[in-house]
Amino acid sequence: MKSRNLVLGMAVIALGFTACKNEKEKEAEKIVDTYVVYVDSLGTVATEDAKANWQSIEATYELKSNQAATALTELKEDEKVKEKMDASKAKYDALKAKMMAEMEASKPDPKQVMRNALFGEGKIGADMNFSWVNAGNIHGVYQQFVHTVEDNKDRYSREDWDEVKMMYEALDSRKNTVEKEGLSSSDNRKIAGLKMKFAPMYTLNRMGAKSEEMQKAKQ
Repeated sequence: MKSRNLVLGMAVIALGFTACKNEKEKEAEKIVDTYVVYVDSLGTVATEDAKANWQSIEATYELKSNQAATALTELKEDEKVKEKMDASKAKYDALKAKMMAEMEASKPDPKQVMRNALFGEGKIGADMNFSWVNAGNIHGVYQQFVHTVEDNKDRYSREDWDEVKMMYEALDSRKNTVEKEGLSSSDNRKIAGLKMKFAPMYTLNRMGAKSEEMQKAKQ
């Protein structure tokens, strides 16, 4: 009788372990399915919305991916489940590559951003065409240029200063043409004052930017 009770007791315990194990496996499968469904759902998100919320999407993906990887161990590295997870990972990686490429392509050109600040939105493009600068507006153009440089001088890198110098020389070249087209003596004097302000500001700040760059390189 005792022996029979012992066998029955062991059978109950075994059934308990099996039930517990099945519950863990079911929970693990549910976690993996949640991961797969999440990745699938990303395919329905509009591109612009995905780009705008990419940080949040990536953080959520990492969390669900790690949870699914842990759940897979509960399923004894089940090959079918692993294949399902690998397919979802490949799908996510493809989406991420697409998003990264689109976000990179939509980034504003830093040189154009600088040109817009120095001369006005869309006034100067990569072709460096200054034909719009004339005797009537050239003083204002120099004014905006020099004041913008002054406002940003502490933020410019050595490369930025080189770009500033190139655009300044292009503007100066245009001035030579404008002078022959009726530039007033008054505006010419004002421009000369702005040029006197720009020259030492450029020299000192570019030297400072170069020194700072060299210090960072040593570190």
